[in-house]
Amino acid sequence: MKLLLIEDDPQLQNALLPLLRKAGYAVESATNGIDGEFLGDELQPDLIILDLGLPGRPGLEVLANWRTRGNDTPVLVLTARDAWHERVDGLKAGADDYLGKPFHSAELLARLEAISRRHTGQLSNQLSWGGVSLDCERQQARDQQGQLIELTAIEFRLLRYLLQHPSEVHSKTRLSDHVYEEAQQRDSNVMEVYINRLRQYFGKDFIHTRRGQGYQLAPQP
Repeated sequence: MKLLLIEDDPQLQNALLPLLRKAGYAVESATNGIDGEFLGDELQPDLIILDLGLPGRPGLEVLANWRTRGNDTPVLVLTARDAWHERVDGLKAGADDYLGKPFHSAELLARLEAISRRHTGQLSNQLSWGGVSLDCERQQARDQQGQLIELTAIEFRLLRYLLQHPSEVHSKTRLSDHVYEEAQQRDSNVMEVYINRLRQYFGKDFIHTRRGQGYQLAPQP
């Protein structure tokens, strides 16, 4: 799952980047509103964390511009703790949730998961399809026989994205965009390697190859 962090405080950036990556997100970042707005459109992330007090272009303006252009990516707004009017303005501008500074990392992660669930129609942090289940909090999967599968970071991101969109056909490029960070190698053959690993865990028929299109989870029995 691709997450865009737009925050100008270097200390907070340095604290959040490893936290978010450990939680299973492929993270891109920006430190000003102009670059952040561009990346919010260009990268098509799954989630955005947006600070309102940004240099270059205020966060509220960035958010309003996205919504005007039809960019409906879920946005968690960060605000000053006592600025209730910023929270109200952010929600009115199209934010999906807000979090006041300072905040606990556990609450940030919980709010991101809640936003993601609402956006994808999930009811909990447990995803399942075709007898395969995924615990998003523990980053662990179970196969059709209930056997526990320990996943690498990339395997977790890939399986989570597929389970969140089980009926869709995904091209290699689309999967790479949502699984890798921009600085990582994203060769299409590498994506095939990870698809084949998931097939080894859950059966070769768990993921179908659609010739000329990409990959799709097998229909529910």
